[in-house]
Amino acid sequence: MIILRRRVPGLSERTLGKFVARASSAARLKGAVHVLVSGSRELRSLNRRFRGHDKETDVLSFPPLPELAEGLAGDIAISAEIAARNARHLRHSAADEVRVLALHGILHLAGYDHERDDGEMARKEERLRKVLGLPAGLIQRGDSRSRTQRTGPRRKRKS
Repeated sequence: MIILRRRVPGLSERTLGKFVARASSAARLKGAVHVLVSGSRELRSLNRRFRGHDKETDVLSFPPLPELAEGLAGDIAISAEIAARNARHLRHSAADEVRVLALHGILHLAGYDHERDDGEMARKEERLRKVLGLPAGLIQRGDSRSRTQRTGPRRKRKS
């Protein structure tokens, strides 16, 4: 399920849904991924509620609770406002930025953790970004403004 609460030029629920399916397959993520594209206020609220961080963020990933995991890979929330700001700064479209953020969230749902994996997620993100035709990814950028991404509770990646 894809929900666009905020309009992103060049992006529809259908096109984002197709991208998420393609990216999930490329990342070998099993199960449905739900994506919410909303405003910074809602992302800040989710960040505060689930992570205890009272600040804006661009993307959050939430693996499913074990008792609800069957058929569900998890949920991703993306700030359309931060995506638009990042896109202007990096000179690409807001739609592409939402896709970059969705890919980053998908990799977290697949069990990758760039804060603890000695570059494994960065390498995977870079490879998939090229395969999917995306501009620079979050980890690759090294830009502190675009690295505000944090995720919810994490699962261990399956080998």
